[in-house]
Amino acid sequence: MKLFGSMIVEENVLSVGGIKLSKLADKYGTPLYVMDEQLLEENCREYYRNFKCEDKGNKVAYAGKAFLTLAMCKIVEKEGLYLDVVSGGELYTAYKANFPLERVLFHGNNKTLDEIELGVELGVGTFVVDNFFEIEHLNHIAKEKGKIQNIYLRITPGIEAHTHEYIKTGQIDSKFGFAPIGDNIINAIKKAINLENVNLLGLHCHIGSQIFEIEPYEDATEIMLKLIKRVKDETGYLIKELDLGGGFGIYYSKGDSPRETKEYCQAILNKADNVCKEIELEMPKLVIEPGRSIVGNAGITLYTVGSIKDIPDIRKYVSVDGGMTDNIRPALYHANYECVVVNRVIHDSRETVTISGKCCESGDILLQGIKIPSVLSGDLLAIMSTGAYGYSMSNNYNKIPKPAVVMVKGGKEKVICKRETYADILRNEIL
Repeated sequence: MKLFGSMIVEENVLSVGGIKLSKLADKYGTPLYVMDEQLLEENCREYYRNFKCEDKGNKVAYAGKAFLTLAMCKIVEKEGLYLDVVSGGELYTAYKANFPLERVLFHGNNKTLDEIELGVELGVGTFVVDNFFEIEHLNHIAKEKGKIQNIYLRITPGIEAHTHEYIKTGQIDSKFGFAPIGDNIINAIKKAINLENVNLLGLHCHIGSQIFEIEPYEDATEIMLKLIKRVKDETGYLIKELDLGGGFGIYYSKGDSPRETKEYCQAILNKADNVCKEIELEMPKLVIEPGRSIVGNAGITLYTVGSIKDIPDIRKYVSVDGGMTDNIRPALYHANYECVVVNRVIHDSRETVTISGKCCESGDILLQGIKIPSVLSGDLLAIMSTGAYGYSMSNNYNKIPKPAVVMVKGGKEKVICKRETYADILRNEIL
């Protein structure tokens, strides 16, 4: 098991932010999301420093889809990062947190007209335009409001990253971006250049998620810079920014081998420098969009063990009070995690069990065939590295309320998302 940030084992009990997780469970109940605030801050700073944001004017935009709350917006703002949002709801969260909207990148492959209008009205810094439908409507709405809207065009670079099929985005067959078929990309760029109420500031690509290799980022950097050079040669128009997306992998369980933040950043910066010299192109400002790698390892989910079913010679099921409603990734992606018994982290005797959720669904399995100390009903389990896409993908299947989120730092805790009640689940229903 790997520990991150302020996570330590004291008296064989797991603590985060100077607080024993058993105390948090007693106070706030389970399931419970716990976020290490210090590690969130450190991860933001690592990217900001290693991507030369201060030295070269590059940008790091936190990908909010991984985990976005009012409190998270405040951390991102304080650490000098930009914010990548993908829906009207995420944009509204940033707005209500008083996040500087000029530092927002508004993504989405099918933004509604209402979302486009909201973004222009609120003063979003940059729209990442995904298709011809969007660029035409954005130009029209910006004209109506007397604005010139900065945009990036999202390009599909044609790169196959080694990751799960559901989180690949850089290949030609993708629902995202302008595909490199015929003159499709050049036509989109020329259209953007000629429209009166949009300003083509940059190009964007994103090759996928949970990527451990360096080479796909280097390949994407080269492809995109050569495209910028081609645009300049054919039209005389110089594209000033290049956003290479995110997808930097993290450690979840044995076998994962992510690179250090510094390695990803240096590889992109060095490749960009070399390619620009080779093709005689003025270096654009570079942008990356880490999400999972900022919040993933900073999160833990706590569960209380309920029923235990031992089927001889087949399987032992340890059921907990959460499941696919608070972490759908195992059911959706077959994602793996590490798990510990909170008050018996280190124990010689271990048994192989399957951690099952409480949903009325056979596929609600959090962990298959893992080895943990023998547990009893009432024991507390911690599943590690759940900071990304746990809370953000949580749902109310089976009318189950969403857990609370508690942030910890320096021996103090604060609730940043209240636990839902049954009344919360019904608040929009009408009889």
